[in-house]
Amino acid sequence: MKYKIIALDLDGTLTNTQKEIPQRNIDALHEAQKHGVKVILASGRPIPGIIPVAAKISLEKFNGYVMAYNGGLILDYQSKETLYQKYLQPEYIPYLYNCSKKGDFVILSYKDEAIASEDTENKYVAYAASLNRMPLLHLDNFLETFTFPVPKCLIAGEPEPLHQLELTMARESKGKLSICRSEPFFLEVMPYGIDKANGLAHLLNIIGVDKEEVIAIGDGYNDLNMISYAGLGVALKNAAPEVCQVADYVTYNNNNEGGVAEAIEKFVLERG
Repeated sequence: MKYKIIALDLDGTLTNTQKEIPQRNIDALHEAQKHGVKVILASGRPIPGIIPVAAKISLEKFNGYVMAYNGGLILDYQSKETLYQKYLQPEYIPYLYNCSKKGDFVILSYKDEAIASEDTENKYVAYAASLNRMPLLHLDNFLETFTFPVPKCLIAGEPEPLHQLELTMARESKGKLSICRSEPFFLEVMPYGIDKANGLAHLLNIIGVDKEEVIAIGDGYNDLNMISYAGLGVALKNAAPEVCQVADYVTYNNNNEGGVAEAIEKFVLERG
């Protein structure tokens, strides 16, 4: 099987624990792209948080694609043409805000190229800003600010209480919102139907590639459906157990050791 597309998660997959890309991954991706394989960076991050990663792997030079907000925004990275975009409508914001107030959680979204929250001192809000290299914007009133459509909201908090909130929200908002965790402490809320698998399917339809010609590589819960959907689903050694269970292949190397390169070398560059 000659694979044409590598769909690739960033955090915990392409990047190591320091949020840098191991050189082995960079080298493998450059070689694959030189052989005509297209790369899709598929992340929950907003565009500003993906740009530095795209630059490291020469995504623009090789005419790759970006799926931001877990597939809510799809971008042809060379032309910068938006191929698909879907927004979370403002009528859902009060519900999400009230959910964040039921426990020791915090809610954030995006405004004017900044990460916006009422609590910019919160460690998880600060982490989101640092991860995406975006400034923080303090809000006096979240609900009065977000009266317009946004790509995504994020509720953050300690993992176990957040998981319980996730279960409650999934039940209450079934058929209205898409909810997943990108990190144990991040609960991502998108418009209904938005996830990495659906985003990937939409993009493949546009560019005329069959899903059997795609390798999807990831580690987190928000990668699970993309890994299940692709012709070859790869989970990193450090992936969540549920993700490993649906994968066709689990790497011997984790995200610090170049697990992405291992998969590319084996299945794309065919080095055994």
